[in-house]
Amino acid sequence: MAKLTEQDIINWSGDDYMNADHLEFFKERLLQMQQELLSNATATASHLQEQEATPDPADRATLEEEYALELRTRDRERKLLQKIQSTLRLIEDGSYGYCEDTGEPIGLKRLLARPTASLSVEAQERRERMKRQYAD
Repeated sequence: MAKLTEQDIINWSGDDYMNADHLEFFKERLLQMQQELLSNATATASHLQEQEATPDPADRATLEEEYALELRTRDRERKLLQKIQSTLRLIEDGSYGYCEDTGEPIGLKRLLARPTASLSVEAQERRERMKRQYAD
């Protein structure tokens, strides 16, 4: 079969959930996301190394705030990168696409929106309710 597209995933209505073509589609998507995150990290590293010396305290403060924001963004991306790598391992072991709480299919549309999802919508909502309930 030819490579699947997003539209193929959206329109899928077969019984063979998470078949080899689906796994290949999501693997490619995750690898692409991983590559983007790694190139962002490289760009940030080179950007921080070419730091300009500015004598004006206001300009220096602005630059430092920009760097702090960029570093916080990269930290979030670092966490996402770990999640992507974990998800790629799930694809390799054949458990990708199934809820880690219930074992039920997560759903192709949810995975299309969030390829690193490990919980079904219902399980995620249940966790969030519990978290809010016990956070107070």
